[in-house]
Amino acid sequence: MITTTASLAGRTVFRIGYGALQLERLHDRRGEAVALLRRAVELGVDHVDTAEFYGFGFANDVIREVLRPEDDVLVVTKVGADPNPGGRVPLRLAQRPEQLRASVEDNLRSLGVDRLGVVNLRRLDTGPGLRPEGDQVVDLDDQLAVMTALRDEGKIGAIGLSSVTLDGLRRALPAGIVCVQNAYSLVSRDDEDILRLCTAEGIAWVPFFPLGGAFPGLPKATEEPAVHAVAESLGVTPSQVGLAWLLHHAPNVLLIPGTADAAHLEANIAVGGIALDAAHLATLDGIESRSNDVPIG
Repeated sequence: MITTTASLAGRTVFRIGYGALQLERLHDRRGEAVALLRRAVELGVDHVDTAEFYGFGFANDVIREVLRPEDDVLVVTKVGADPNPGGRVPLRLAQRPEQLRASVEDNLRSLGVDRLGVVNLRRLDTGPGLRPEGDQVVDLDDQLAVMTALRDEGKIGAIGLSSVTLDGLRRALPAGIVCVQNAYSLVSRDDEDILRLCTAEGIAWVPFFPLGGAFPGLPKATEEPAVHAVAESLGVTPSQVGLAWLLHHAPNVLLIPGTADAAHLEANIAVGGIALDAAHLATLDGIESRSNDVPIG
């Protein structure tokens, strides 16, 4: 069996958390959103990933309502982009140091806290998605300077990075990075070298798009015949196999699958109990890795 806990920002957490992005699907059913997040906590979730631009503040608002101090849930948010209601893309880049500081303040207000447990700086240097242009092209050192200042001021507990390159992570290590969020899955393992560095440095690896691309044309783990074969042999779903492979692949992997459905939430949490044997892992490791580095927009 795999280890069910790992380290994040100096804490021991359950390796399966909750990504709050999907809460926005329940925007008009707030009671369901509240019940879903409460159920996640009941099932043992003790770290939640969010952002001010998730549902234009809705996710943070639900988190503020649901989570109590006695729940002891670590909330991880991110900066580098802000909500963009009405835009072709529902977020706009906010990479400049003063924008990062303003985004931290926005998260403090919407979450109703004096200190953010972990804040990920989304660099957008790699992976699928937007790329910075013009005044949004900012040197990493300038961004880390404001992030460490915010940490020194007590507004941030710890700093993470997202959509970062290997060189970027190496440059950032002296700042004390606690986690890295990059697009990574069984079918898109471009960042294996970054994962190895994180493992060596005791940095949590928190993949987004953990089952492959959410954009058209990107590979998906659930479309792989080998994944379906392993799932059938174990009596689980292909999605569960894709997530379980990540937990088996490296001990510092943390998952933050998102869902707006209670049954799907329970299925995600159950992944922690799925044991992949050597034959299963050999079959899955043999799946070809394809790039997900496709700029969007």
